[in-house]
Amino acid sequence: MNTPAPRRIIVAISGASGAVYGTRLLQVLQGMADVESHLVVSDAGWRNLQHELDMDRAFVEAMADHVHDAANVGAAIASGSFRCSGMVIAPCSMRTLAAVAHGLGDNLLTRAADVMLKERRRLVLLVRESPLHLTHLRNMVSVTEMGGIICPPVPAFYLRPQSVGDIVDYSVARALDLLDIPHTLAPRWEGLTLPEAA
Repeated sequence: MNTPAPRRIIVAISGASGAVYGTRLLQVLQGMADVESHLVVSDAGWRNLQHELDMDRAFVEAMADHVHDAANVGAAIASGSFRCSGMVIAPCSMRTLAAVAHGLGDNLLTRAADVMLKERRRLVLLVRESPLHLTHLRNMVSVTEMGGIICPPVPAFYLRPQSVGDIVDYSVARALDLLDIPHTLAPRWEGLTLPEAA
């Protein structure tokens, strides 16, 4: 009996604030036997991982099944022939958003995202910036028109989070939902029960 091949998911971490979203996604995927994670981190992403989380490169790389250098545009994930279920950029900086919106493919991270779009595969961008100016918004529209999904990590306070970890997990859970990956990371909204009439 043949064992089905694991689903390949690319996790990209760019230089926006919110490196915790990418690392938490890696941690969750690490516990899934049927998922194979591929990590690519921009230079600014590595700086943020150290600054925001005190995580060094070796620690972060150990969370992924495969690691690709952002400068290596000849890596496997740069080709459409590399079978992959989807990609999440968490967090996604405005610089990375702009490169994806304009098809630059100027490093492995943006090239892999370009491949997702051209192959009509799932691309999820956890964009992180506020406030937004017109170019940011236009770039989001462009990526959306090409089939990408803009998914800002916005807290869901109706779920009554008790910690920063709960807030992070909610956004990671939304990304997993968009990739059709089952999880129990965050509670699901069950609706409100209306009070009985007197």
